[in-house]
Amino acid sequence: MTDEDIRAIADAFIARTLPKADWTHDAHFATALWLMLKRPDLRPERDMAAMIRRHNESVGGVNDDNSGYHETITQASLRMARRLLANLPDDVAPSVAFAALKASPLSDKDWLFAYWSRSALMTPAARRDWLEPDIKPLPA
Repeated sequence: MTDEDIRAIADAFIARTLPKADWTHDAHFATALWLMLKRPDLRPERDMAAMIRRHNESVGGVNDDNSGYHETITQASLRMARRLLANLPDDVAPSVAFAALKASPLSDKDWLFAYWSRSALMTPAARRDWLEPDIKPLPA
C-alpha cells in the first residue's frame, strides 16, 4: 500500500465516505497509522471512538452492545500501532510503517486472541469500555 493509498483511506474514513466493505482490518490499521504520523491535530486514543461510531452510522451500521464500535479492540490496536511506530524512525513513511505492520503478528485479524479469550473480548462490557487482557498482558 502506498502513502497515497493510506492517505486516501484515512481521508475517506474521516469524511465518512469510505464504503463499509472497504473498512477492513487493514484499513483500520492504515488509518490509525496515518493519523498517528500525519495528523498531530488528532489523538487517535481520544478521537477514534467518536470517529468510528460516526463512520459506522454513516454506512448504515449500529453501535450497540453487539455490533459496531468496540473500545477494547480499538484501544488495544492503537497501543500496538504506537508500539510498532516506536521501533521505527521518527520520520517513517506511512507505507513503510504499514509494511512493518503487515510483517508483524498484527496483520492477522485474530491477533487479539493471544491476549484475550474470545468469551471475554466479545462481551458488551469489552465493547463499551477497556477490558484488561485475560490471557496475558499486551507488550509494554
